[in-house]
Amino acid sequence: MDTETNGLNVALISIVVPAYNEAESVKILTDEITAVMDEMDQAFEIIFVDDGSTDETPKALAELSSDHEHIKTITFRRNFGKAAALDAGFSAAQGEIVFTMDADLQDDPAEIPNFLRAIAEGADVVSGWKHVRHDPIDKTLPSKVFNGVVGRLSAVKLNDFNCGFKAYRSEALEALTLYGELHRFIPVLLHWKGFRIAEVPVNHRARQYGKSKYGISRLFKGALDLMGVMLNTRFATRPLHVFGGAGMVFGTIGFAALSYLTVLWFIGAGPIGNRPLLLFGMLMVMTAFQFLTIGLLGEFIQRQSATKQRRYTIRDTQNIQLRRRSTGHLVDDLLLAAARMKEAQAKWTPQPFATTQPSDTSTNTPTKTRSTS
Repeated sequence: MDTETNGLNVALISIVVPAYNEAESVKILTDEITAVMDEMDQAFEIIFVDDGSTDETPKALAELSSDHEHIKTITFRRNFGKAAALDAGFSAAQGEIVFTMDADLQDDPAEIPNFLRAIAEGADVVSGWKHVRHDPIDKTLPSKVFNGVVGRLSAVKLNDFNCGFKAYRSEALEALTLYGELHRFIPVLLHWKGFRIAEVPVNHRARQYGKSKYGISRLFKGALDLMGVMLNTRFATRPLHVFGGAGMVFGTIGFAALSYLTVLWFIGAGPIGNRPLLLFGMLMVMTAFQFLTIGLLGEFIQRQSATKQRRYTIRDTQNIQLRRRSTGHLVDDLLLAAARMKEAQAKWTPQPFATTQPSDTSTNTPTKTRSTS
């Protein structure tokens, strides 16, 4: 049934929960989510994605799903990472609004109405902000640095990109492709696709069971992923700007160094062939040439593929009916075409080829001609 939730007419809410070695937490989290949803009289489903747990998490999830039909589980054969777990959960979600939460009980389900209120006000994606964190400084300090760098480079003004507590409209997830470690940059990816991003402060609780699955290595992975995200969002349609810009910087430095040495040579200030500055200037010029070449190649590839990939998303139309072809529709079209080919083949009967006797060219029939005088 449709339920009026904070101004939203929502038939079903999906909650995707990646879990990795959280056997003690999944039952408690399920009870907390159920209590909040029952209070709102809201239909919901919980999708647990077991990311290759090595403890009793699979057993605990199997018991929950067997006792409750609205609790669904996806179990990976091994640990594939949080991005893969979220992608699998998004593919299985049936709700109009999709939440993501961590399974470690640090996200408080009582905050769900605040997310729905932000969506009702017009947001497509709502990210949680752990403004008071109950984590050690070796996690909070690197997180602050990471959030500041990502916010400045991506033009997405969020205080907490690492918070796993988020809410999405289902149409936003249809435009999302996750792989690697890109789950940290979901708001950035959707922002550059035209979706509206909002942020709400959330209650962050201390971990009760287990231990954190992330270490200092995530900073280095995040830095590399950030460069990839920037190239695929901000500079996706203009690779020459980023590579050409770097090439112009290196080229300017090299040109200045070589110009300085040229002036010294003209005024007779001594030989310049043994100066390290000469090698430095030549290196800068060569580096600039390589960057410009890469940028031009990227621009060429982008122009060739621009007509094959749609890089925009549409929120609404008026007096225009868009055709949306799903995989099922394409399969139906192929089956219909195959049936028509079989029908045409059944009606067609091959005609025997007429054989012609070879003409005897050895004898020529004399022809009579009449001349006119």
